[in-house]
Amino acid sequence: MRNFHKPGRSAVYATNGMCATSHPLAAKVAVQMMEAGGNAMDGAIAGAVLLGLCEPQMTGIGGDCFVLMTPPGEDRVVALNGSGRAPAGIDAEKLRAKGDVIAPYSADAVSVPGAVDAFCRLSKDWGKLGLKAALAPSIHYAEAGIPVAERVAFDWAQSVDNLSGHARDLYLMNNAAPQAGQLFRAPEQAQVLRRIAMDGREGFYEGEVAEDMVASLNALGGTHTLDDFANTACEYVDPIMGDYSGLDLYEHPPNGQGATAILLLNMLKHFDIAGMDPWGAERAHIEAEATKLAYDTRNRFLSDPDHMTRLDYMTSPETAAKLAALIDPGKAMPAGLPGAEAVHKDTIYITVVDKDRMCVSLIYSVFHSFGSGIASDKFGVLFQNRGAGFTLEEGHPNEVGPGKRPMHTIIPAMLKKEGKVMMPFGVMGGQYQSTGHARFVTNVTDFGLSPQAAMDAPRCFAEGEVLNVEDGYGDAVKAELSDLGHNVQRPETAIGGSQAILLHENGVLEGGSDPRKDGCAIGY
Repeated sequence: MRNFHKPGRSAVYATNGMCATSHPLAAKVAVQMMEAGGNAMDGAIAGAVLLGLCEPQMTGIGGDCFVLMTPPGEDRVVALNGSGRAPAGIDAEKLRAKGDVIAPYSADAVSVPGAVDAFCRLSKDWGKLGLKAALAPSIHYAEAGIPVAERVAFDWAQSVDNLSGHARDLYLMNNAAPQAGQLFRAPEQAQVLRRIAMDGREGFYEGEVAEDMVASLNALGGTHTLDDFANTACEYVDPIMGDYSGLDLYEHPPNGQGATAILLLNMLKHFDIAGMDPWGAERAHIEAEATKLAYDTRNRFLSDPDHMTRLDYMTSPETAAKLAALIDPGKAMPAGLPGAEAVHKDTIYITVVDKDRMCVSLIYSVFHSFGSGIASDKFGVLFQNRGAGFTLEEGHPNEVGPGKRPMHTIIPAMLKKEGKVMMPFGVMGGQYQSTGHARFVTNVTDFGLSPQAAMDAPRCFAEGEVLNVEDGYGDAVKAELSDLGHNVQRPETAIGGSQAILLHENGVLEGGSDPRKDGCAIGY
């Protein structure tokens, strides 16, 4: 039971269907899809595409997605990789001649968008209402406009300098970020969505829209071709699984970082997390040290699955045991153990459950805030900069190369208990996501928190040279962490965001939505 003397959100309960995501309008539209006879997949696609207009700094049709889902009436978890690839003409040697990393706001960093192909495939394979119905709300709001929400306005203002060229015309008002409550319209995107609604993936990856995207990128030095876009194809893959405290955690396999969350939880098994103060220094320290080691492992091995040979090593209990043994409960490891690879905080997550208990866990992003900051000249498609997730280190499994998929930070998740789907969930926040998954699972299992309470609770995160600690931690805890050798800092913004829907055995759905974002859970 929630303590009503402490600030926090109430859980949302319903029986027919529910959506939890980071913007109320997207959650509402997802529920409307189900009320109109659609299913969770129709709702998830409708809500996700709309989030590209509600939160354009976070996501859009120029981005990638990963999906976990269960078919109606089944507990089988299906995974779909909707991430795009580097163009066939990309050349690592030429990029190394330009610098040590791929310039994040350049055409070199633009990998081909994969999400639209994934949405088309998911609608065809699993939806009930069809793509035209799922895209109709986004087409309407792209033209009518959406009032900018408070957290969105804050993030938008932080990212103005990321935008260049035509993108500044599309996403700024009088050369400044919109204020909360101002209407944002995207009529060019409505044209693109209409073509996708009528012609499916061909409306985006072929014809005028594709020609516009390729010409715009080529003009900025990109090697992209029409074939790169036409050949884009999502693929069904097998999810990977870990376990913790009686629950099975299903994650999307690489090139997302779900294996890192499994490694982290395997390491935390070697400590009595449940016996610690949930918001004390001991738990924060152990989690921070495990994060440093898990992310260092990720940075060494994680890549396009076609080029990755150490997935079993990352998820094995033996690896976790060896790494856990390196943790000193009384002293922090040197700062900066994780690599300084490009990271981001900009992602949306949406989860939808319908009356037949189809569950969808979907994460969708353009990488950095406003992605590459580049929009196509005619149709205004804002490109992701996922290619900045590659390394230029020669011989590394994640080295940039023709047709390769870069390492992604975005990961959807799903929990099962005794073989039954218990809860789809996701955590936004770029690099934080693997630690966020581990923190959410341990909040629920070791400390018995409800999904909403697990999200409301304070967070900390060891990132690069610092340990970011949210305000919910007391000054004494921060001082204790400093004494252990951590460089404790207050993050500029709250750490991450999250959404979850818990399926109770009596048929009730319980939704939670992170107060760090503008969104909510809505059920019917």
